[in-house]
Amino acid sequence: MTTPVPPEPAHAARAHSFNTAAAQYAANRPSYPPALFDTLEELAGRPLAGSRVVDVGAGTGIATARLHARGADVVAVEPGPGMVAEFRRTLPDVPVVQGNGNALPLTTHCADLLTYAQAWHWTDPARAVPEALRVLRPGGALALWWNTNALDVPWIAAAAERVRRHFSVDVAAEKRNIDPRAADPTGRLDFTRREIRWSRRVPLDTHLANLGSHSVFLTHAPDRSAAFLAEERDHLLAVFPDGTVEETYDVLLLLARTPETA
Repeated sequence: MTTPVPPEPAHAARAHSFNTAAAQYAANRPSYPPALFDTLEELAGRPLAGSRVVDVGAGTGIATARLHARGADVVAVEPGPGMVAEFRRTLPDVPVVQGNGNALPLTTHCADLLTYAQAWHWTDPARAVPEALRVLRPGGALALWWNTNALDVPWIAAAAERVRRHFSVDVAAEKRNIDPRAADPTGRLDFTRREIRWSRRVPLDTHLANLGSHSVFLTHAPDRSAAFLAEERDHLLAVFPDGTVEETYDVLLLLARTPETA
């Protein structure tokens, strides 16, 4: 029997960092456009209304709330106690259990759809894929998606370059790494990939708080992150002098359906 390789310390620290900033995360992170859920229903071959959905790595419930609003019967799974506490505060009527995608605390063949919004990269796909196949009913679907920066927008590309220089994090490389082969190293799933562009207009303070809720900021020394955000404010005021920032995102969606028979 092989022993699972533990996550790299830096990766684990980033995964756990959100618990200290759950309220900031809930208040400032972007949600997802209606077109994403329309595409989800199209590719899954079933409406969300009435479907049994498990939202894994649910965080504070940003995606869960949208799935619930579409009429899905949702159960959330989230490993972080801070995030769970915020989830329960904002979505008191939606069940949430502590757990993670590598070992789902769920019975076999109990879900029509498993969703991972901004969360699959925190799993070990070699373990999470078999778990997803165990939990999904025949004909079910696994859906993974990420809000990614629209790097063809000049100001967003310039901001990403500043992050790269300051924190040695290549945002463009992280976006390129979202592909079916990386998502499923087992080769058991056949993912369809879709990309959906959308945008939102928010006050500059909301944009900076959203930025500061990302793990790269949460895991660096507070003074280093604060210094970057102060400089970023000046850069962005030059682009958006009225103090309203238009954030543009590409939602990258990967969806794979399971066979109709077990």
